[in-house]
Amino acid sequence: MIRYIIRRLLGALLVVLIVSLVTFGIFFVGPKVTGQSPAYFFVGKISNPAQVAAVEKNLGLDKPIIEQYWLYMKGIVTGREFSDGISTVECPAPCFGYSFRLQQPVWDLMKDAFPVTLSLAIGSSIMWLVAGVGIGVLSALKRGTFIDRAAMVVALAGVSLPVFFTAQLLLLAFSYGPTWLRLFPNVTWVPFTDNPLLWAQNLILPWIALAFLYAALYARFTRANMLETMSEDYIRTATAKGLPRRQVVARHGLRAALTPIVTIFGLDLGALLGGAILTETVFSLPGLGLLSFRAIQSQDLPVILGVTILGSIFIVVANIIVDVLYATVDPRVRLS
Repeated sequence: MIRYIIRRLLGALLVVLIVSLVTFGIFFVGPKVTGQSPAYFFVGKISNPAQVAAVEKNLGLDKPIIEQYWLYMKGIVTGREFSDGISTVECPAPCFGYSFRLQQPVWDLMKDAFPVTLSLAIGSSIMWLVAGVGIGVLSALKRGTFIDRAAMVVALAGVSLPVFFTAQLLLLAFSYGPTWLRLFPNVTWVPFTDNPLLWAQNLILPWIALAFLYAALYARFTRANMLETMSEDYIRTATAKGLPRRQVVARHGLRAALTPIVTIFGLDLGALLGGAILTETVFSLPGLGLLSFRAIQSQDLPVILGVTILGSIFIVVANIIVDVLYATVDPRVRLS
């Protein structure tokens, strides 16, 4: 088991390095291919060649790309200094770059935004997992009935409706609608440590908007897995032995049907921790998604690069956790 985990950790480290190298190349080599220096993103559109050359020298953008990448990765571990030619800015480790537009280290920006994204991801994931799996199991057990058809219609609507549309409908109904329906006015971010009740109250609508899409996907997936599992021979054998229906479904059917759910849940949660851009933008939640959206608007390359690498780390870590859980449940996986 230890050797299996070590192999997965080494593979995960390689994936993060490849993602960081490719992302770094897109942002700092791509503009040069089109004949434009990355320095233009730091000095602005109104600039002269002398200013661009000065910024390139001060930020090290005139160095070979491999050396730039090495300095960037080294800064994550040991920290780094940035100079605009007049003053020097200290960026302590872990240094994911420095945003000259916001006058802050990228790590500080991501550290402030992460609790928002974490709160959104954890709350919505619990909602979509419970609702999706529950509806999927009920629909499979009531196959062909009105309950089954109604659940699949709702699931189809959830898959079809984009998050930003669902979020706008929720805001229109429960934040800006009639007074008797205005249950969640002025949705805003409140830290959990300040007021846990207001924290949850202001996140209910974002949770529902985000969970609606995922719950629909999980309901359809769970239903398909349950229908396949309940038709297996060992399920019929357990039923023939006289085991109660509830025990057959919960202990034998559901356990086998939920194994693939572990995989997609871990990966979905890992991806969501990198930022739910649409949900955070609609509800103006200052998380990683909104941070990256505003960085794209202002062409703040260090922030975009930092959030991309951080998001890839979350996905890789989630993948490792899923692999370990699979290896624990099924020892045959360790041999692959």
